[in-house]
Amino acid sequence: MAQPKYNKKSPLHNFAYYSNMGIEMAVIIALGVFGGVKLDAWLHLSPLFTIILSLAGVGIAMYVMIKTLSVSKKPKDEQNSTD
Repeated sequence: MAQPKYNKKSPLHNFAYYSNMGIEMAVIIALGVFGGVKLDAWLHLSPLFTIILSLAGVGIAMYVMIKTLSVSKKPKDEQNSTD
């Protein structure tokens, strides 16, 4: 059976693509906060690791977002040559 044509410029594709990036960012930040809370409880420190790991999570999430956006903006020729 022939594959249906897939339009990458469709609004639904863009919605799914950017929603996925938002979910990825939220999960990374949430994991940082969760890990910080657990470390603080284990080491009996107040908000030290929660603050550090939540800020690290924001930084990592921003890095992943920028990396994903820069790869998606490259022409197809460059994307295929790097794979």
